[in-house]
Amino acid sequence: MVLKRIDRKTVPDEVFEQLVDTVLDGEVAPGETLPAERHLAEALGVSRPTVREALQRLAHTGLVEVRQGGGTTVRDFRRFGGLDMLPRLIFRRGELDYSVLRSILEARAAMGRDVAGLAAERAGADIAPALRATVDELVAHPDPIAQQRIALAFWDHLVDAADSIVYRLLYNNLRAVYEPAIEALAGLMAAEVAQADRYRAITEAVATGDPDTARSAATDLLSLATTEFTTFIRRLEEATNDPHQP
Repeated sequence: MVLKRIDRKTVPDEVFEQLVDTVLDGEVAPGETLPAERHLAEALGVSRPTVREALQRLAHTGLVEVRQGGGTTVRDFRRFGGLDMLPRLIFRRGELDYSVLRSILEARAAMGRDVAGLAAERAGADIAPALRATVDELVAHPDPIAQQRIALAFWDHLVDAADSIVYRLLYNNLRAVYEPAIEALAGLMAAEVAQADRYRAITEAVATGDPDTARSAATDLLSLATTEFTTFIRRLEEATNDPHQP
């Protein structure tokens, strides 16, 4: 395990970040034990209380289990981690992880379908003016990045209208992952956010209190990015396997 000495101006956060990366990168496998506090403190050039604080924070994320007198055992983040890990997972070592992005697109499609249906059942005409105004704004701003931000506002209205705290918290986590990557995902999302008519279809289904049509319209819209992603990955694989590519 390779550790870097820490700039003391950012000691607590830097220690925590390095340990998180160590676990997520698989440098220490699930079930293995991290070095003792004393050894970590020496390797990082920090105090033992600082290391102890970082390990406690790591335990709160579900990535390790700290046992009194028994060391710190790494846990499988796939089983014990929370959605707060997604922002760290989507970009690993400065590169976009396509498998994580695929999972996010799948989750948003499934959640978006349910959110649209619940909004139609629970809010109906009450939410329609806000949705229509957002779609009008989407049409007025053809820039793909601006459209992505407006589309987020559209879904914010729908999630509020769905009146589900679980979906709201899930959406918050997905949005926290998505927003920092908006520019990088502009090409992938362009096919979706430019489809004002599909946003209008969701809006009118919600406005008339038709949950089945709202779910269907949401699926039609959200499948566009998934299809675009699948096409992109296929082209990437073809380019990688093409011996004539430079």
